[in-house]
Amino acid sequence: MAIQTVFKRYEIKYVITDEQCEKLKTLFSEYMTGDEYGNSTIRNIYFDTPSYLLIRNSVEKPVYKEKLRLRSYGETTADTTVFLEVKKKFKGVVYKRRLKLKEKEALDYILDGVKLPDSQIFREIDYFVSYYKELIPRVVISYEREAFYSKTDSTFRITFDKNVLYRQNDLSLESGVYGKCILPKGKVLMEVKTAYAIPLWLASFLSENKIYKTSFSKYGTAYADILSENKKEINNYVGQNI
Repeated sequence: MAIQTVFKRYEIKYVITDEQCEKLKTLFSEYMTGDEYGNSTIRNIYFDTPSYLLIRNSVEKPVYKEKLRLRSYGETTADTTVFLEVKKKFKGVVYKRRLKLKEKEALDYILDGVKLPDSQIFREIDYFVSYYKELIPRVVISYEREAFYSKTDSTFRITFDKNVLYRQNDLSLESGVYGKCILPKGKVLMEVKTAYAIPLWLASFLSENKIYKTSFSKYGTAYADILSENKKEINNYVGQNI
């Protein structure tokens, strides 16, 4: 399947149990098949301003929000192919633009301003980077993903993410997979990605198993945990110095 670089779709999230996940996958032999990155460990660097402007705006649930990340699938070196992505959401619709690059090329551009070959997607990403200025790596978020797409519509996808970890140190895709877990044990984050409606077979499964959509942002959840930890540190410091 060709690598997609431009997306416009709905992304609907559900936090389900391991048992519900396995039960749903028993239906996939008829409707779904594994995609190119069907089983992979995804690593992301999320970029933000020194004051966390992007994620602070995002968690306020505005009509429009956006983020910038660098993503790899599996083990990564400076010469590994990665994806530099701007992801925007407007009135529930997700728009994504991404460039396929070597990791070193992407980091040289973001951190040192080394320009990339001109293209429409690069110009969109470059406008984003120029607008926010001073973007720096803020967190690494990794997870194990199973990804599937419809046998009749390649734009319809379902992904399952487990072992969602974040860290604020060692902000490199080349490092190992480790960090603090932000998804409860025994839970799976399921994302349904579609340009149209959810198919009847999936809607029936969700209804029969009382599975309801939820709001779960990986970066947003990590940011909330960062704030919580900082508050604990501040409270401990105050308590020790009264």
